[in-house]
Amino acid sequence: MSGSTGREEPAVGTYVVDVRDGRIGQVMGREGGVQLRPVGGGREWDCPPERLEEAAPGDVLRERVRRLNREARMP
Repeated sequence: MSGSTGREEPAVGTYVVDVRDGRIGQVMGREGGVQLRPVGGGREWDCPPERLEEAAPGDVLRERVRRLNREARMP
């Protein structure tokens, strides 16, 4: 995904894994790194493109379900 390693950078809107901590995020932009937003929304964070891997569809779905379950438990 990174130009420095010969991989393409992820396209805006795709889901990736930040290998530094395992978080899954949707690519929102590229300015001084890659801006990611958690699945389902939330605060964005920056990640160097060389620290990203493609997220498997099943992992994205699991993260969506986790978020929905968390929200359902909130009063």
